[in-house]
Amino acid sequence: MPVMANQSEISDDDARADLRLWLRLLTCSTVVEKRLRRRFIEQFGSTLPRFDVLAALDRASNGLSMGELSRALLVSNGNVTSLVRQLEQQGLVVSRPASDRRSSIVSMTDEGSERFAELASAHGEWIRGMFSHISADEERQLFDLLGVLRRSIAAEDREEGAE
Repeated sequence: MPVMANQSEISDDDARADLRLWLRLLTCSTVVEKRLRRRFIEQFGSTLPRFDVLAALDRASNGLSMGELSRALLVSNGNVTSLVRQLEQQGLVVSRPASDRRSSIVSMTDEGSERFAELASAHGEWIRGMFSHISADEERQLFDLLGVLRRSIAAEDREEGAE
């Protein structure tokens, strides 16, 4: 296990660099998310959270329980329930009782699959547009570096759990 520097051994410049990096990541993420939210509303009269529900269901051919959907989207059961109800009213998803009858399984309708394909196509174009000024090599480097960051975050979680 690598030896972590004592907090007093970390220079102010290093600490500021970490914070600047975090703020840069947050800013980029926030701008992308805001653009996606605005475009879904303007062009499709839909929302990013509804798209996220459809995307999760698209990856699950047998549907998902409300709890699985909540965990996949990292949101509360209440939020998922509201989104699923909205999508049901639009005819894009259906809920059926699960085998234990205490929960329900949500899956996309044929209309939902068609709608998701339309939304996903536009989503992909929007992302490609926002990333269009990054070369393929830079994109690979950024992807790899973000993988390093993800592993660093996971390692810190493991260290906290060992305490």
